[in-house]
Amino acid sequence: MVSSLRFLIICSFLLLTFSSSIAQTSFRPKALVLPITKDVSSSTPQYITKINQRTPLVPVKLTVDLGGGYLWVNCEDGYKSSTSKPARCGSAQCSLFGLYGCSGEKICGRSPTNTVTGVSTYGDIYSDVVSVQSTDGNSPGRVVSVPKFLFICGSKVVQDGLATGVTGMAGLGRTKVSLPSQFSSAFSFPRKFAICLSAYTSSDGVMFFGDGPYNLNQDVSKVLTFTPLITNKVNTVSGFLGEPSVEYFIGVKSIRVSGKKVPLNNTLLSIDQNSGIGGTKISTVNPYTVLETTIYKAVSEAFVKELGAPKVAPVAPFGTCYATKDISFSRMGPDVPAIDLVLQNEEVVWPIIGANSMVRFDDVICLGFVDAGSNPSTSQVGFVVGGSHPMTSITIGAHQLENNLLQFDLARSRLGFRSLFLEHDNCANFNFTSSV
Repeated sequence: MVSSLRFLIICSFLLLTFSSSIAQTSFRPKALVLPITKDVSSSTPQYITKINQRTPLVPVKLTVDLGGGYLWVNCEDGYKSSTSKPARCGSAQCSLFGLYGCSGEKICGRSPTNTVTGVSTYGDIYSDVVSVQSTDGNSPGRVVSVPKFLFICGSKVVQDGLATGVTGMAGLGRTKVSLPSQFSSAFSFPRKFAICLSAYTSSDGVMFFGDGPYNLNQDVSKVLTFTPLITNKVNTVSGFLGEPSVEYFIGVKSIRVSGKKVPLNNTLLSIDQNSGIGGTKISTVNPYTVLETTIYKAVSEAFVKELGAPKVAPVAPFGTCYATKDISFSRMGPDVPAIDLVLQNEEVVWPIIGANSMVRFDDVICLGFVDAGSNPSTSQVGFVVGGSHPMTSITIGAHQLENNLLQFDLARSRLGFRSLFLEHDNCANFNFTSSV
């Protein structure tokens, strides 16, 4: 009798263990979540996330690159993993990267690019385990893993210039091997992701993979305004010729300052289909918005006229600055003329309020836009702006993205956006205290 009871207990335990194992392996998250930290340890601000990679798992800090095509990490300095495998030339894994090279060892590769510094070298393509937290949109849930996540092995020379402790870049661009694409493929959730950059180094912003809800103080996914994403047929970052850009472009039709339309050369606002020059893209590696020089001058002159305060000596890289004492402040930041990006029609507007348009340096505060130069196909910006190729007329930089939630719907090729200042909310309000 005792032995029979013992047998039943053992069977019950094994069944419970087996059931738990099945539940664990069959769990498919509806969305994933990662923190984004603002880092000012380098020459320009960078926005950092962290994943766990390899076997055994190791935390890996990465600079977030909205327009990057893939994940790359430095494999030269102590990369050890029992599950790391090279992608062999001619394999389906290689084909996901589009055009690629092939080494003497028959390992396919691409060029990992540090878009902060513009440095690029050749790197082999590998796969390895990547582990992240799931979410229900309210707080983090259980940890899930992708066993064969594709990435490119970078090197120390490519890593140089990234923030302290960062060993690679997390590419979120429009490719089959970016983080959003691989995560949605692995877990069969919608091809959407959202970013929300915090303005503060002391509190994290957030990045979601999958559909909403995106709960901060409220579900921000319900208050988004949408505009189409546009494809630039010319690669705007270093890479193979003949490929389209993997960055995110939107259609800015005009710019308003205090509700008044700024006179611009409208041809600069469109993308030339042959050269790829012109248009507007969004970047997380450019710390500030960069404007082609005639656009910059027109916007800054309109801003100066509307504000009416005396200017002071500029602080590089900015050209339009004021004494902080001459500017009033409110919940929306500096009380200055609103700058609106008018998108597909006069009703769809991306508002840039004072908190996003101005950059403060103690007793001086500056209009946070940078002059890119008059020849966007060849000119170079006079300071590091995230390796931005100046062929683009308007590059919306990270400072202008802070405390805005942006949803990139890859399946429908559209961008959803909302300034959280308008919702009495901010990007640091996601609850990163795990619910499990």
